[in-house]
Amino acid sequence: MTGTPVENRLSDLWSLFDFLNPGLLGNAKEFGTFTKGLADNPDGYANLRKVVSPFILRRLKTDRTIISDLPDKVEVKTWAAMSKKQTVLYGEMVEGLRRVIEDAEGIERKGLILSALMKFKQLCNHPAQYLGQELFAEEESGKFARLREICETIYEKRERVLVFTQFKEMTEPLSRFLATIFKRQGLVLHGSIAVGRRKQLIEKFQGHDYVPYFVLSLKAGGVGLNLTAANHVIHFDRWWNPAVENQATDRAFRIGQKKNVMVHKFLTRGTVEEKIDEMLTAKARLAGEVVAASGENWITEMSNGELLELFTLKS
Repeated sequence: MTGTPVENRLSDLWSLFDFLNPGLLGNAKEFGTFTKGLADNPDGYANLRKVVSPFILRRLKTDRTIISDLPDKVEVKTWAAMSKKQTVLYGEMVEGLRRVIEDAEGIERKGLILSALMKFKQLCNHPAQYLGQELFAEEESGKFARLREICETIYEKRERVLVFTQFKEMTEPLSRFLATIFKRQGLVLHGSIAVGRRKQLIEKFQGHDYVPYFVLSLKAGGVGLNLTAANHVIHFDRWWNPAVENQATDRAFRIGQKKNVMVHKFLTRGTVEEKIDEMLTAKARLAGEVVAASGENWITEMSNGELLELFTLKS
């Protein structure tokens, strides 16, 4: 039994079936050869689904015949505009990438692309994160402005929110900013917090006293926690893996939740965040859940021209 047969790569699925029904999907090398080109031809996923579907019994929490008392979940893309500082830095980063990838090959090129993608994500969050600065001014980040708009409404209703980020270094700046909105301190959880302390934090958030927000790093707080006191979930930055994001959302959207759950997935308009989201959405319509199984590695297979088009700021 598993809720995520495919999390990071399609080899996850092969491992399960090699244990359950050895040989059904061939050996690891054969399966890897078969799946290598699927990202470019999503129609090919139909053959894979045809083979594995007789062995998969899928039950969704949204199926009222399975769980009748779970409230609704609404997921929306929440768009943020770039600040002037973000726009200038973004353009400089694109030009820098253009110069370094021209002569790069192989592993070096792949590393440069993944490093650049990480930096673009950091800049979309806040220039201070990208520059390694300590002062996170609200006016310098479009996402901070959108976060205030949403959380002011949550505060008016005395409701609670989970804010997920993949970056540990963003958890404290986000918490400080949220405290200015909610007029009180919330909680923070990341990988450096001891297991015993984590239990205390969860109990405090789930308690009767009003704790308005919980900022969590995606890897530390995305699985295994019951945080149904919150009925709002914000993905401040995107992991580009639906399974990982859904698991994080399910900290609030699970048995025990009494309110409808509102999920905001932040995207910065015109940037690589918007373009990757468009590509994954288009592929998902054809390929189903397994489309994003390779994480971000598929981006490294693009040509230099395609990469520059992906990263260039769209007006």
